[in-house]
Amino acid sequence: MSGNNPKDRADNFDPRSPESSIDNAAWEQFAQAGDVSDSSEPDSETEGSDNWQTRLQDAEEKALRYQAELDNFRRRTRRELDEQLKYACLPLISELLEVQDNLQRALDAVSESVPSSLAQGVQMVASQLSSLLESKGCQRIDTVGCQFDPNAHQAAQMQFSNEIAANHVISELRAGYRLHDRVIRPAQVVISKGPEA
Repeated sequence: MSGNNPKDRADNFDPRSPESSIDNAAWEQFAQAGDVSDSSEPDSETEGSDNWQTRLQDAEEKALRYQAELDNFRRRTRRELDEQLKYACLPLISELLEVQDNLQRALDAVSESVPSSLAQGVQMVASQLSSLLESKGCQRIDTVGCQFDPNAHQAAQMQFSNEIAANHVISELRAGYRLHDRVIRPAQVVISKGPEA
């Protein structure tokens, strides 16, 4: 009678037994479904790993790009700072050039009535100022006999000349100067048109 007891049947229930309402074929399908679900877990883990690797690679590329931009910014800033320091004395030198011009005019206007000692004193001051300008990288631009350079020369006049070739400088009206590699004042010159026809 115990076999007819529902509790006993539940305790002894075997889904694979012939007496079970679930046949063997159904049980195998159930087991295979379980295997499929179990086998899908490694694929999910692989996809997650690939996703993290992609994110890590993107982060590394961004870090390298930001580092390159930072290096370029540093080099550009350093170059601009060096340029500013290189020409920091430009305003002062521009004013000193006016003083140099006045000293040269005074020397050109010296006559016999002027004491030689005074002329020598002016010449010494002019030479000292020239040396100071050269020590700061300020160089006088070559003119007479040189080919006309529109970047360094300013043509004030043009004249025929049998001695100076055409498009060359005959004379200088005002001295020009460079500070390092930059023309800070072009020289005013007279340009030859060559011999007169």
